[in-house]
Amino acid sequence: MLVTILTLFPEIFPGALSHSLLGKALGRLWDLKVVNIRDFATDKHRTVDDTPYGGGAGMVMKPDVVNNALKYALSGYSGMPEIIHMTPHGKIFNHSIAKQISANSAGMIFLCGRYEGIDQRVIDYWKLNYNMREISIGDYVLFGGEIPAMVVIEASLRFSKGVMHNENSVEDESFANGLLEYPQYTRPASWNNMAVPDVLLSGNHEDISTWRTFRSEQITQSVRPDLWETYQKSRT
Repeated sequence: MLVTILTLFPEIFPGALSHSLLGKALGRLWDLKVVNIRDFATDKHRTVDDTPYGGGAGMVMKPDVVNNALKYALSGYSGMPEIIHMTPHGKIFNHSIAKQISANSAGMIFLCGRYEGIDQRVIDYWKLNYNMREISIGDYVLFGGEIPAMVVIEASLRFSKGVMHNENSVEDESFANGLLEYPQYTRPASWNNMAVPDVLLSGNHEDISTWRTFRSEQITQSVRPDLWETYQKSRT
């Protein structure tokens, strides 16, 4: 699977994506291509932004430059990849969206904006003609879309066959069944005068499963009432 990043700061990548299980899979199960948007500027100063019409602080990335970068990125795919613009205007990213993105074997293209954002015309054009998604990783603002893109890439590629050593892991974790994951414990059985719950030492897998479900429900209801409400509705 090919993942292409469009950015003004290509030196940020691969960054965290080159470590752990995802890093081990890089070059084997997925490939990363980083494209400098500035390479598609048409003037001698390699200008990628300009002042906003109507006034205001900051600069806006130019539609012609961004469009040419996107067209170049798309030309590297035989099928239609997921084209994703990382923006606060996007749908909040979650487990379900990660799974959807990973299901597209053609790959992914990430458009990472900077400054005050990207001219709306090129965004509208690519949404209309190429079904570009707009995704946000939360209700806050960062300097650019690069770190959010890394979040989406890691969360999505965890579903790709062969990335995880134990592929059942992605089906037995927070959000997979609409709940937060149950607490985890390991050796030693007693630490700092705190003991591992007896049920986990019992060897009774049915009791362990029941306890884990109970604790998942308890934790979700306590710390994420929004998730708990959705979970309850899904069961009726």
